[in-house]
Amino acid sequence: MKTIRFKTEHKSQIIDITDDIKEIIIKSGVKNGVVSVFCPHSTASVIIFEKSDPTLRRDLLMTLKNIVPYKDYAHKNARAHLKASLLTSNLTLIVENAKIMLGKWQSVFLVEFDGPRERSVYAKVIND
Repeated sequence: MKTIRFKTEHKSQIIDITDDIKEIIIKSGVKNGVVSVFCPHSTASVIIFEKSDPTLRRDLLMTLKNIVPYKDYAHKNARAHLKASLLTSNLTLIVENAKIMLGKWQSVFLVEFDGPRERSVYAKVIND
């Protein structure tokens, strides 16, 4: 298992971590198998999302802001927890010929909802 660390800069932020995952796969020496990606935080997520248009990332954050509006929640940062719970904390991706099998427009992203702070993502490459 490998740990990737990120320092987020904003309260809500989407960071492309695809190249970090690719590097872990290459260094593992695994040609065919899967890579499991896990975000060990309850106020952040990992997702597969559109990579080519950054405005779509802003649209995602705005949509989540609308779904989980500001109000006086009992828990201090409930909004961040609620938003993260709508997405996912883990991904399993197919590795073929030492490459992640993603669609043409897809990348892997870390989504921050309670920044800025330091975040970790775990990745484990498993051979066929």
